[in-house]
Amino acid sequence: MIKFAIVGIGNMGSVHTGKLFEGAVKGATLAALCDADHEKIEAAKEIYGDNIEYYEDYHELIKARPADVLLIATPHYLHPIIAEEAFEHGWNVLTEKPAGVDTLSVERMNEAAKKSGKAFGIMFNQRTDPLYQALRYYISIGMFGEIKRFVWIISNWYRTQGYYDSAGWRATWKGEGGGVLINQCPHNLDLWQWMIGMPSSIQAHCIKGHFHDIAVEDDATIYAEYPNGSTGVFITSTGEYPGTNRIEISGTMGKAVAEDGKLKLFLLHRDEELLRQEKYGFVTDEKVSKIELSFGTDNNGHIKILQNFTDHLLTGKELIAPGYDGINSLTISNAAYLSTWLDRKIELPFDKELFVKELSKQKDKDKQGGAAEHKLSTNTEYSGRWQVHW
Repeated sequence: MIKFAIVGIGNMGSVHTGKLFEGAVKGATLAALCDADHEKIEAAKEIYGDNIEYYEDYHELIKARPADVLLIATPHYLHPIIAEEAFEHGWNVLTEKPAGVDTLSVERMNEAAKKSGKAFGIMFNQRTDPLYQALRYYISIGMFGEIKRFVWIISNWYRTQGYYDSAGWRATWKGEGGGVLINQCPHNLDLWQWMIGMPSSIQAHCIKGHFHDIAVEDDATIYAEYPNGSTGVFITSTGEYPGTNRIEISGTMGKAVAEDGKLKLFLLHRDEELLRQEKYGFVTDEKVSKIELSFGTDNNGHIKILQNFTDHLLTGKELIAPGYDGINSLTISNAAYLSTWLDRKIELPFDKELFVKELSKQKDKDKQGGAAEHKLSTNTEYSGRWQVHW
């Protein structure tokens, strides 16, 4: 039986707590909880009883090692800090997204993980979605030929002003380290690079407080370039309702469109480059085979990641989302911020220390946020806002 300890029992941590306590993950059990908020720990004791160990200081939890896995569900800045210390004390670590706020600290975390030799995972639950898995597979086998263009409009991360006002750390550079790109979109940025690979340069326009009274971006457009000349466009917002979730990938052998839970394939019978070289005619009526695949909604992605991590420790099963991968999506969002702040294209890899310096300037502009929520959530179901939704 794999024992889990959870540090941070806010919205996400409290649901992970409930699921592990209920036995929703086979071969896993809840052994310890930690939160700096005394009121939350006292409330947790009332719910989960004396069979769980409780801590208000994560340093003490890490040193005590009452479990096999440390699941980190704290505010973003603490993810790499806590993980690095945990690896040094021999823990296996599963962290919530994002991996951190800046790639410099995440790089140190990855080095600590590698040195420790312990298991390292990240909660990229949307990698378990069958549509994304199918699309990634088709790309990997070359079904669409050489990729020309990737476009993702993901604007159904809608949030109200009340959401941003619900805790003092939300929507601040000091608290979250950014807006929609660092809070909602690590999943999508991860899926982008997971399917297509990392770009070589980023040009972005991130708009602060475009739709809400916040200090960070709630609207962003990213333009990316790849070494082979292909391009990518990523558009996101928390201020559009109803929003859109649409992916279009174009290649030399056809294209794919993902929307409304359906994957539409448009496949050529010969490479488009051959059509391009035709000497006669200005257009083509080349045959295109059309296939439409439907995928059901699966809202068990978080449980699948927890189960996969447990199975990895018990049987050596390959991780769906290795923690080392977290730096990739963060590299894209860091580059997008740098591009916006410096008003220029950012080549990858970029200067990590420059990003930290520029981020510090943004922190200095933050206004004081409101009070944090101290009440422990008793909800044990993953909210729809954390799932894949079309």
